[in-house]
Amino acid sequence: MKKVLMFSVLVGAFVLFTACRTVEVMTPQNPVEETLLSIYDRFRPGLILTGAARHTVVAGETLTSIAADHYEDGFFYPVILLASNDVVLDPDRIAPGMVLTIPNLQRNLNNARARANIRDFLFEIADVEEGRGRLPTAEGLRERANAL
Repeated sequence: MKKVLMFSVLVGAFVLFTACRTVEVMTPQNPVEETLLSIYDRFRPGLILTGAARHTVVAGETLTSIAADHYEDGFFYPVILLASNDVVLDPDRIAPGMVLTIPNLQRNLNNARARANIRDFLFEIADVEEGRGRLPTAEGLRERANAL
């Protein structure tokens, strides 16, 4: 009887905990993140997430290195940001343990609307990177966008 009562209490506590916990939402911490979030809000609906993979960030990784591993081109890191903006807003703020969504890039590029969405998104992120003084990154993003 004690085991049944104890089990019932544990199940009840778990249900209560699960029902009462809040969902963490990324909130901008600075003007760059506010700008990025507004860009993500406009472009995320056009991204195809069917077939997306998950990637847990480990120490020493950057979004560029993760994009290079998954897409063979680090300049597609904004696509990962777009899909993972509920986890991280700024590419400079990824941290070990974050679980990122890695969209299937080829599936997106094979779809005319999704490809146009990614192209326009890369141009927007290039403008942000240029504003941060990252001219080579901005140039690389614009080159990829122009090729789409």
